[in-house]
Amino acid sequence: MGLNRLIPILLAALVLCAPVAAQDAPTPSGFPVPRFVSLKAGVANGRAGPEQAHPIVWRYVRAGLPMEVIAETADWRRVRDPDGEVTWMHRSLLSARRSVIALNETALLVRPADGAPVEAVADAGAVMWLERCRDGWCRIEAQGHRGWADVSTLWGIYDSERGGPAAAAQRNPALSASSPHDTAPG
Repeated sequence: MGLNRLIPILLAALVLCAPVAAQDAPTPSGFPVPRFVSLKAGVANGRAGPEQAHPIVWRYVRAGLPMEVIAETADWRRVRDPDGEVTWMHRSLLSARRSVIALNETALLVRPADGAPVEAVADAGAVMWLERCRDGWCRIEAQGHRGWADVSTLWGIYDSERGGPAAAAQRNPALSASSPHDTAPG
């Protein structure tokens, strides 16, 4: 086969393989995107873009708040908060430790089963540390109490951890051009 015939074939192969290679490309952090993380700092600014020069659009004042990383650069993470707001945060403000937030009043049960005794009850908006999930239940810890909670009552859980159909409502971002906000509880 002549070189003139081989070059178009090689170019076609490169073009067809490029999307596959791009999908397998590692992220700057080496961790998958999307992924859940938590706020490390008690006060953290969410910015309009991935630089200090970008304006602050959200001011978070709740350490441990779960966030979903949806994009990243070497130093910045584009995150979605539990209310669906999307901002950029510096990587130093985030922790790999997983947390969840109670969407409504949530019972922490002694066992992962309906009707199990209640260990504690978390108020809507309570931030809790995630230990593990299985079969539609997550083992969580908050204020010295450990228990199992139904995944449908939590934000900060992967679809694969839910043990059922994907919860599309949690995946839809609500973008806004709002002014800076505090997320301090009432």
